Amino acid sequence: MSLRQQAYFRRKLVGWRDAIRMEAQGTLSHLQVDSMREADLNDRASTETDWSIELRTRDRQRKLIAKIEAALRRIDEGEYGYCEVTGEPISLGRLEARPIATMTVEAQERHERHEKVSRED
Repeated sequence: MSLRQQAYFRRKLVGWRDAIRMEAQGTLSHLQVDSMREADLNDRASTETDWSIELRTRDRQRKLIAKIEAALRRIDEGEYGYCEVTGEPISLGRLEARPIATMTVEAQERHERHEKVSRED
């Protein structure tokens, strides 16, 4: 992968990470400002459900940030864009669609098939 491509993916990953962090900060601010004031039990239950969904989303995004950070480390180490299983280059199209990808499409499919067989046993 060329230095130009690495710089492109670094910008893409950093922008993605920063956008997630800004969303998380907005959620935190919203949760701190909006306390449970609904007198009606149905309204309160609805609000709690909404908050629960929002917090689950933020938890998934926290895990995504860890994957983004790992991809940035791989760029620094010169390993970004190469399959962790086969060592083959990951296609630019795949990296464009999923910049945190660590495997080629073929290796990912094999991994998922193996995972499915293991779960069925």
